[in-house]
Amino acid sequence: MKSHQIITLTLNPSLDKSTHFSGLVAEQKIRCDKPRYDAGGGGINVSKAIAKLGGNSLCIHTSGGSSGKMLEELVNNEGIESQVIPTQNWTRENFIAFENQTKAQYRFGFPGNELTEAEKETVIETIKEIKTNYLVLSGSLNEGLPTHFYQIIAETAKASGIKVIVDTSGEALQKVLDKGVYLIKPNIGELAKLIRAERLALPEVEKAAKTLIKKGSAEIVVVSLGAEGAILVSKNQTEFVAAPKVIKKSTVGAGDSMVGGMVWALSQNKTLKEVLQWGVSCGTAATMNEGTQLFKKEDAVKLFEGIQ
Repeated sequence: MKSHQIITLTLNPSLDKSTHFSGLVAEQKIRCDKPRYDAGGGGINVSKAIAKLGGNSLCIHTSGGSSGKMLEELVNNEGIESQVIPTQNWTRENFIAFENQTKAQYRFGFPGNELTEAEKETVIETIKEIKTNYLVLSGSLNEGLPTHFYQIIAETAKASGIKVIVDTSGEALQKVLDKGVYLIKPNIGELAKLIRAERLALPEVEKAAKTLIKKGSAEIVVVSLGAEGAILVSKNQTEFVAAPKVIKKSTVGAGDSMVGGMVWALSQNKTLKEVLQWGVSCGTAATMNEGTQLFKKEDAVKLFEGIQ
């Protein structure tokens, strides 16, 4: 298999449909604008973000049914190199609607269909064969997948010397940290759960992150603070970057854009401070656009320059 510096894995991709409408009234027909379709799912969005910055990655994702075929076409249209793992069940769809008068955003996410035992094995065998510096495991798990499935994938990749970056939540994240990975990106609420705390105040974030690092759960912990920015903590370094103030149109894809910016910066041998700056710049730039189109490169570059 050809070697790639960055590979992303999306087990539970989605065909994202977004539209605008005016007036939300129960039991009445809601007239919507012509929909926009985007390829969605954590790893796919990370690959899209990397491509927007001029980088390259291999995007490995599952695909099934007519929705999967449309997803594949959308990924190809982004100019992203991909490897498809065919599935018996159809790829899920998500729906995002924007109300014109209130500017409110409604996001409807559907569960991903189950993978067969043969399809699960194909995923593992695919990871055994890859050659890369960074593997990004991003997004939710399909219905029926055990919560330790990311852990299995991470262990398989680490055995080949690959640095594993994980962006998921809940028990799936907790399980993968039992064996340790290179980088994780929880928000402050998720970080609290990982150390079994009821809640965390901002001054407690660094100590909480270092608790995970000392346990061997991760080498780098990047804590997303939403509109406030983010904190990066490693064994010997802590960095905080405030998010630039922008006019927010949508938060869809902001987290994936942040991960994409960071892994791209890592692949370019940037300092950890620059890695965080690129992550915050790309994540913030994504909020300036509607739908699931992520960010514009010129916005991210301008924000990065302002942060510096």
